[in-house]
Amino acid sequence: MKKKKKLIMAVMLALLTLSSCMSLPRVNDTRPNFIIIITDDQRFDTMEFMPNTQELIFDQGVTFSNGYITTPFCCPSRSSILTGLYAHNHYVFVNEEPLKFKTVVEDMHRNGYFTGLVGKYLNSWRGEQRPEFDYFVSIWGGTVPSYYDPDLYVNGMWNKYEGYITYLFKDHVIEFLDEASNQKKPFLLIFAPNAPHAPFTPAEEDKGLYQDLPPYRPENFNEEDISDKPMSIGGKPILTEEDITIIDNTRRRQILTLASLDRSIKEIMDKLESTGELDNTVIFFISDNGKHWGEHRMDTKSTAYQESVLVPFAVRYPPLIPTPYIEDRLVANIDITPTLYELSETRMPKIIDGLSLVSLLNGTDEWRTHLLLEAWPDRGHWSAIHTGEYIYIETEGDLSEFYDLEADPYQMENMINGKEYQSIILDLKAILEKERVPRTSPPRD
Repeated sequence: MKKKKKLIMAVMLALLTLSSCMSLPRVNDTRPNFIIIITDDQRFDTMEFMPNTQELIFDQGVTFSNGYITTPFCCPSRSSILTGLYAHNHYVFVNEEPLKFKTVVEDMHRNGYFTGLVGKYLNSWRGEQRPEFDYFVSIWGGTVPSYYDPDLYVNGMWNKYEGYITYLFKDHVIEFLDEASNQKKPFLLIFAPNAPHAPFTPAEEDKGLYQDLPPYRPENFNEEDISDKPMSIGGKPILTEEDITIIDNTRRRQILTLASLDRSIKEIMDKLESTGELDNTVIFFISDNGKHWGEHRMDTKSTAYQESVLVPFAVRYPPLIPTPYIEDRLVANIDITPTLYELSETRMPKIIDGLSLVSLLNGTDEWRTHLLLEAWPDRGHWSAIHTGEYIYIETEGDLSEFYDLEADPYQMENMINGKEYQSIILDLKAILEKERVPRTSPPRD
């Protein structure tokens, strides 16, 4: 009798173990899953250094050749991704300011999604758990002193974790996907690794890569004459050899951090495939902003120039994108939130600045003809209207700019006084004055 009981207990234990390893079927919920990958300070021209990500996401979905960040600064940009609002409507102007508007994650969580975040949330956030996330792994603020042995907040507790932060985050993404597979609901995950942000610490096994990386010297590198730029930029001294060495080293180290991230993304994609959820998951890839590598004598971000505002941006979702292609029309980070609302069948707030990408991916002929860009860097607030072909920029208390991007893709000749462009400039100025008017009220504490 005792042997029979032991046998029954062993069978029951085996069944429980087996069930914990199996995905639970959803009950009448066929909505897609979502993963939003947000890299940190990654330029638009670096995907060649992420071959796995290029092959598994970009080459299997839609690549946006004109994908922009409406405010090229970490916290304002991420706040726009979470809300679908321009910065002047969500009121996060700089990294230190908290986001006080409701996010799409909160709404989707209430609408039945299993939600998670692994990586950076917002620079202004202290790292602790947020109630709209069922699974939460994050860092304090916006960056870490080293990519090795970081302090991480993992589902309720701070601890120091041994290892390389990109791999640690990847392991937690895999753990999230395991937990998600046992839910009777779809999931939403934000995967926001540090790479390739400062201090751009490469993984030990990648330090020897790209020893012969050719120097980056576009036409506007260390531009000889920047007197036609606003004084906040035009007053910058010519780069010295020491400055150039630092920029070249920064570029290589940024690229090195992408190698480990690329391998990690492949493991995540493999995990999705093994759980049977790959083609039922809408996967976004975007950076929160770009970064200058010596163009116009700059090594920063928060400018209206292409190096700062144009980012790698792609979406993979076979039911909506059965054939991979490149889309040239203007899209932006603010378009992610309305896309999430539509595909997740979640009620969208009345005030959203972005446009759902669903209609664009379905082949609509009606799409935006311009996009507002804006930022509040230390050198003074600027705002701009970008049409894809032209950009008109106003810097507060300083010189305005206009560039014909087809004739001058490196934005070297400010044509604000060009006679042939005056009617276009007047039209864009009128659009700018209208677009930058706030549509929301400042949030109360």
